Amino acid sequence: MELRPGYKQTEVGVIPEDWEVKMLGEIGESLIGLTYSPRDVREQGILVLRSSNIQGDALCFANNVFVDVPVPERIMVRAGDILICVRNGSRELIGKCALIDARCSGMTFGAFMAIFRTSHWNFVHHGFRSNLLKVQVREHLGATINQITNKSLNSFLLAIPPTLPEQHTIATALSDADGLIEALEDLIAKKRLIKQGAMQELLTGKRRLPGFSGEWGVFSLGNLFNISGGLSASRDQLGNTGICYLHYGDIHMSSHSYVDLQRDLGRLPKLDVPMSEVPSRSLLTDGDVVFVDASEDEVGTSKHVVVANPNGVPFIAGLHTIVAKAKTGMLLPAYLRHCFQATAVKRQFRFFAVGTKVLGVSKTNIAKVEVLVPPLPEQTAIATILSDMDVEIDALTAKLAKARDVKQGMMQELLTGRIRLI
Repeated sequence: MELRPGYKQTEVGVIPEDWEVKMLGEIGESLIGLTYSPRDVREQGILVLRSSNIQGDALCFANNVFVDVPVPERIMVRAGDILICVRNGSRELIGKCALIDARCSGMTFGAFMAIFRTSHWNFVHHGFRSNLLKVQVREHLGATINQITNKSLNSFLLAIPPTLPEQHTIATALSDADGLIEALEDLIAKKRLIKQGAMQELLTGKRRLPGFSGEWGVFSLGNLFNISGGLSASRDQLGNTGICYLHYGDIHMSSHSYVDLQRDLGRLPKLDVPMSEVPSRSLLTDGDVVFVDASEDEVGTSKHVVVANPNGVPFIAGLHTIVAKAKTGMLLPAYLRHCFQATAVKRQFRFFAVGTKVLGVSKTNIAKVEVLVPPLPEQTAIATILSDMDVEIDALTAKLAKARDVKQGMMQELLTGRIRLI
C-alpha cells in the first residue's frame, strides 16, 4: 500500500514522519502497588486504590479499603498518574485505567494495580484507553495467570507527537469528547433515579393519578400465574440456528424488563432441538413473565423479563428460569414490565432467596410473592408514564453509545496522526 506523503510505516502502523514510536519505559515508569495483608486493614488510614475504584474510565470511591502500614512515598499516588489494573480474575478487566486527580492526595494503590508515571500523562492516558494499547495488553497476558507485568507495561509501544503543544491539543480534543460522554452518563443516571422515585410512588399507590381512586387488590403470584420451570441447556449447546432460547444469564445482562421477539430475534441464542422435545410449559407466549432462579447477589434475585411475542414465534425458557403464565387477565402485559420493580416486591425476592455463593429462589417461594393490583385502566395509565420514561432513557443510552463509538474513532485517528489538529 502506497503511503501518504509525510507518513511512514512503523511497528504500530502508519504515522507522521515527525512522530516517534517509543516504549512507555522511555517516557515514564511503571510502579507496582502496595502488598498488604487482611490484618493491616482498618476502618481508617491510607486508602488503597483497587480495581473496584475504576468504574468505566473514571475513579469512584465506594467499597474503599484503608490500611495502617508504612507506605513508601514513591507509591503514594500523584495527580497525573495513570492507575491501571494489571491482575484480575476477569481477563476483560486487565488494562482498565483511570487518571489520578487531586482528590487522590494521600492515597496509594494495591499490588494488583500499577501506576504509570510520566510527564506526558495528558496524552498517554488516552493511549491506555485506546485499542492501540489494549491490543498490546491482550498480547502480553499470561497463559494461566490473568496479569501483565511491570516489564510488559514498560515495553508497550505508543506513537508520540514531536511537540508538547500537539500532544496537548490531541488530549484536549479527546477530553472534550469525554466531557460529552460523562454529561450523558450523569443525565442517564439522573433520569433513572427520577424513574425509580416515580415507580415507588405509582406502583404502591402512594401517589394516585388524576381520576383514579378506590382500593387496590393484593394477590400472590401463585393466585395470578401458573408457575413452572424452563428447559435446561448449557451455553455450549446454543448457537445461531434452531429455536430462540432465553438463558438466565441473558436476563441478568439485560438492561430492559422485557424481551421483544421482533426486536431481539437476531440477537437471541438458538437451541437446535425438535419442537417435539420442548415441553409446552417451557414455550413462551406473549405476556409471560420469566424470572431467574439463581443469582450471585441479592440485587439479581428479582431479575426478570416480560415476553413480547405477539406473532407466536417459538421461544424456549431456558436454564435457571422460572416461567409465570397468567391464569387471569388481572395484570396487563404493559404493567407487568414495571410492577415487579417495586421495592416491596424486590424485598420479598431477597427474603425468599437461599444459598451462600449462589442465591436461589424456588418456584414454591416465587408463588408466595405478593403484588398490588390496581384496576386495569389505572394500570394502563401508570404503565404509560413509566414506559415514556423508559423511551427517554433508551434514547439517551443510544446517544451515549454513539458518542462512545465516535470517541473510539477519534482516538484511532488522533493518536496515530492520521488526522492532525495543528
